[in-house]
Amino acid sequence: MKISKTAQLQKIAFNLRQDILAMIYQAQSGHPAGSLGMIDLILTLFATGILRHDPKRPAWEKRDYFLLSNGHICPALYAVLAQQKYFAREELETFRQINSRLQGHPHFLMNGKAINQKTLEGVEVTSGSLGHGSSQAAGLAYALQMDNKNNHVFCLLSDAEQQEGQTWETYMFAAHHKLKNLTFIIDYNHIQISGNTKEVMSLGDLKLKLIAFGLHVLEVDAHDFSDLEKKLQKAKDNNKQTVAIIAHSIPGKGVSFMEKDYRWHGQAPNKKEFESAMQELRIKKQEIK
Repeated sequence: MKISKTAQLQKIAFNLRQDILAMIYQAQSGHPAGSLGMIDLILTLFATGILRHDPKRPAWEKRDYFLLSNGHICPALYAVLAQQKYFAREELETFRQINSRLQGHPHFLMNGKAINQKTLEGVEVTSGSLGHGSSQAAGLAYALQMDNKNNHVFCLLSDAEQQEGQTWETYMFAAHHKLKNLTFIIDYNHIQISGNTKEVMSLGDLKLKLIAFGLHVLEVDAHDFSDLEKKLQKAKDNNKQTVAIIAHSIPGKGVSFMEKDYRWHGQAPNKKEFESAMQELRIKKQEIK
């Protein structure tokens, strides 16, 4: 019996969740909650054709760009890039090791040169200083627009980054210059390293604020592959203004004891927790029809 496209993506996503946990457990360092929560969205971008890209030509001039502003969830990006054959899956085992290309935050260039003289394929910018990715994305989109190029820029941000002023300056810039080739995606998982966002600094009516700043706003269930594909494509096809997608996600998705618990924002599992999480993911994968 042939399984549906959605079921295929779900199975791949569970495999990638296992890769994410294995990376973080082996390194005993990393950020599982956001990585597990965003894997469905990043996979949808890369695997369905929405993001125009070619692993065999990572520097292809006609590619679309994916910028990970919240660089701490790079295990999700690394897992997808390996799945898409940008590099060998075995390299995931080097996560956060000295001289590895897979650092705890994505690195593009170091001191003007690629790490180990070789850039990690699929990584477009160095990120991790929260609040900066939106400006990088807007600058890139503006340059592409000035050159009359058709490349699209997707930028994934955390909800906690919405607490930073630079992010809102970028939204004003994008709206003013009518950057229709730019889509912001906000991981609205309601947690950050020090607690729940509503307790640290409430975002209020985020959708209304984004609209007031001149963006076209869409909302998506970050774990519904059909909804993800529809909304991401709709954002890319918008030819009038910059789009912001509020992605409602569950941090730690797939691992019951991690879900919605801010303490797993940046905490690696111990051996017992790791084995329990991997077993749960295997069982859930087997239940997909």
